[in-house]
Amino acid sequence: MTGLDALESVQFVTVKGKRLAVLDADNWEALIEWLENLEDVQIAQTALAHLKAAGGDRQHAGWLEWDDVEQEFE
Repeated sequence: MTGLDALESVQFVTVKGKRLAVLDADNWEALIEWLENLEDVQIAQTALAHLKAAGGDRQHAGWLEWDDVEQEFE
């Protein structure tokens, strides 16, 4: 299921005069995953734009060497 599918599955209810959106838990998780993927794409696009602006020089673009940060992910 895509995030758009999850959004389209929303049902609305009115409780005590307040309109609420109701999503199935699986659809909620699909929506969160979709949003996380969108965020990842935006981060990658920004990093690529910085790399292009730096003429392909990773260090000048602010990219770190894997060996310098690897221990942070162990």
